[in-house]
Amino acid sequence: MTQQQQIIHWLQADSYRMQTLHIARELKLSQWCLAAGFVRNLVWDQLHSHPSSTPLNDIDLVYFDKQDASEQRDSQLEMRLLQKTASHKAPFPWSVKNQARMHLRNGRQPYTSTEDAISYWVEVETAAGASLDAQGNIELIAPFGFAALFAGTITLNAKNGELDTYHQRVNDKGWLQRWPDLRRII
Repeated sequence: MTQQQQIIHWLQADSYRMQTLHIARELKLSQWCLAAGFVRNLVWDQLHSHPSSTPLNDIDLVYFDKQDASEQRDSQLEMRLLQKTASHKAPFPWSVKNQARMHLRNGRQPYTSTEDAISYWVEVETAAGASLDAQGNIELIAPFGFAALFAGTITLNAKNGELDTYHQRVNDKGWLQRWPDLRRII
């Protein structure tokens, strides 16, 4: 089984993540995916044989739409998702970000797609996302592939190069406490 197939298998076996993917798909956003911890934490939990999934601090729904890149639209989408999931027992801490404007926050040239945008995220392993196509098939994106994610590393993204941010994220998020076999790669 390839790493991509393994991730798809793990996602399919996780009812919470599958429910989250189905809910996100209903928005019919362009180039959308649930990224960062949604995929990364799942793999790290499996590699560490955790009996249950690590709760998500947020559900990063990223998409790419140049036509309306306003923060207001993202806020409206978040509100729709929060209202839709308010009655669920499990928490759904949505965070919606149109990657068509995120270059402004990061002082970069405009991104060309969701995949291009996440290729600038601080850690290589965080730059992975999952979505559902119209038929309900899981699709994955990972501009750096999945090897680093399965290697149990936390790798500074050379395209980003923000060493201080990298160290702060590793420490603040408690990754090495939750997943003690991980190794930092700079």
